[in-house]
Amino acid sequence: MSDQSAQNDIHDRGDRGDRSGEQWFICKRDTGICEIIKADNKESIANSVETWGGFASQGEAIAKRIGLIRAGKCQPL
Repeated sequence: MSDQSAQNDIHDRGDRGDRSGEQWFICKRDTGICEIIKADNKESIANSVETWGGFASQGEAIAKRIGLIRAGKCQPL
């Protein structure tokens, strides 16, 4: 495998590594603020006004939250 192929393979996997079972959600509160929550916190997810996800990594959820803020669907902290 060439160095470039190895770098692409690492990049394609992102930061999932050995945490592939984790899922992350974006939960919008009644205040308009969106929080990033792990899937195991089901009560927080259920109490949200609107939900996006599940995302394979926290980084993906952060990127999506930034997009939601820019689109006016979420308020920044």
